[in-house]
Amino acid sequence: MLLSLKYNFLFVHIAKTGGTSVRDALRPLRYRDPNYPLQWLCSRLSGMTSHRLGIKFPRHAKVIAAKEMLPHELFERLFKFAFVRNPWDLQVSSFHHIRRERPHLMAHIETFDQFMRWKLDPARPYQYHVDTSIELQSDYVVDLHGRLLVDFLGHYETLQEDFAAACRRIGIAHPALPHRRQANGRGQDYRSYYSDDLAALLAQHFEADIRRFGYRFDPPHVT
Repeated sequence: MLLSLKYNFLFVHIAKTGGTSVRDALRPLRYRDPNYPLQWLCSRLSGMTSHRLGIKFPRHAKVIAAKEMLPHELFERLFKFAFVRNPWDLQVSSFHHIRRERPHLMAHIETFDQFMRWKLDPARPYQYHVDTSIELQSDYVVDLHGRLLVDFLGHYETLQEDFAAACRRIGIAHPALPHRRQANGRGQDYRSYYSDDLAALLAQHFEADIRRFGYRFDPPHVT
């Protein structure tokens, strides 16, 4: 989550949706914010105490946390935005990310099918970097009653265009959007990773996201 009081926005960072690139593009704005020194100090203190102080929003905090912790008037006037991604594609990205950066977690896993069934196993102990990417994306942008709390939802599939639209809403020039943490070794088509059975399993798990964001396994045909 990225909060700017000077530029009046709150970016809700959902894992594996291009959020690292968005954060990097918006990062220079922080240094123009008169509140930045205090925010930096709070961030340092939070890290030094293993985040027990509750004075910093975690990177992947849900928007409901900001609604509960910020003054009502401040939360209401913020431009709140997030990006979402096709759930089937997101899980392929997660597979390559964890295999590259946390290979010890996958010592017993050889295939994407094994990876997904392991991730979705309710008996598996919680692991932050594994479980963050199987949470519902919709949970990050709604309140406890399922009402949408963000003002703008962009899509990973149209990241450049939607980020430009978000910048216009913020009232800033569109900064360059770097491509961070690009997965190596993956095929271009996420559908090649799925059997019919596994695709159906994910459709069941992410049913709320698929319904709310309009995704489907086969993307619309473009002529």
